[in-house]
Amino acid sequence: MLDKLNIIKQRFDEVADLIIQPDIISDQKKYVQLNKEYKDLKTLVDKRSDYIELTNNLKEAEEIIADGSDPEMVEMAKMQYDESKEALPLLEEEIKVMLIPKDPEDAKDVVMEIRAGTGGDEASIFAGDLYRMYAKYCESKGWKSNIIDLSEGTSGGYKEIHFEVMGEDVYGTLKFEAGVHRVQRVPQTETQGRVHTSAATVMVIPEAEDFDVQIDPKDVRVDFFCSSGPGGQSVNTTYSAVRLTHIPTGLVAQCQDQKSQHKNKEKAFKVLRSRLYDMELAKKQEADAAKRNSQVSSGDRSAKIRTYNYPQGRVTDHRIGLTLYDLQNILNGDIQKIIDELRLVENTEKLKEASEIF
Repeated sequence: MLDKLNIIKQRFDEVADLIIQPDIISDQKKYVQLNKEYKDLKTLVDKRSDYIELTNNLKEAEEIIADGSDPEMVEMAKMQYDESKEALPLLEEEIKVMLIPKDPEDAKDVVMEIRAGTGGDEASIFAGDLYRMYAKYCESKGWKSNIIDLSEGTSGGYKEIHFEVMGEDVYGTLKFEAGVHRVQRVPQTETQGRVHTSAATVMVIPEAEDFDVQIDPKDVRVDFFCSSGPGGQSVNTTYSAVRLTHIPTGLVAQCQDQKSQHKNKEKAFKVLRSRLYDMELAKKQEADAAKRNSQVSSGDRSAKIRTYNYPQGRVTDHRIGLTLYDLQNILNGDIQKIIDELRLVENTEKLKEASEIF
């Protein structure tokens, strides 16, 4: 393991030198990539220091115990030996997980889309519940989220809502949420008290940078229209909302959350770039899934991933068979424990694949 960590330290020193070179600073794409690599490597280099210190403590304790000339020192050495012996396997496991090659998408910000599925008004209300759940989760993580576009349901909630989330390792955390979410509960409009099943689809799209996707302006039709929804008096009287149609693919992106037409156009282009990038990413993920047969990242975006059952107060994630009887807290944004379990399964799979590097 130390050999592997020494190679990482060598690369860390190289990157530290590169990011201060003028030609790198002037190349935005290269500079961003190297800064990200520097940050990732630094975490491992710090763990390398902990690993060296721990192994040195173990070796030193063994030498003092073997010498045995000073009983007091031997007693202290035994305590140090036991502590180091206990801590070393835990640190090694932590480093092994950190050495798993990271998905380059994980660090990206995301555009999330929630669409009401089967279930009519109840599905729209559920889509609104999911949006509030994610908004509260993002707030708890210190991430920033902004609504890009929405279409309200007739009885509350949303037929669809698009929003962006910005922060640290956003896609790496929220990618597990993509798929079909089901709710089982008695709708407010139900007079017989029968439990209905409704669904909403969640998409999590990594936000593409300008240099990830190049869009030819000639390939995009731009339409302006009056905004609908919250936003004040000017909302329905000015053509500030923007709809972009990418002619070669038929993809559509729109934004109406800003009063400024220019800002809406800028955001809509951001969404369009991300959707084009996501199309290519989806192909890659499907190919990877065919090779890996992963439980938690199958590449099938129409898969039913989670059920929220109100009568039983439970949430079940079907990919890993996890059931939690904590429905209200989860819907209030406490989804970290589900994400941690999904990440654990994914890391275990990756560890099996990457076992030869250790």
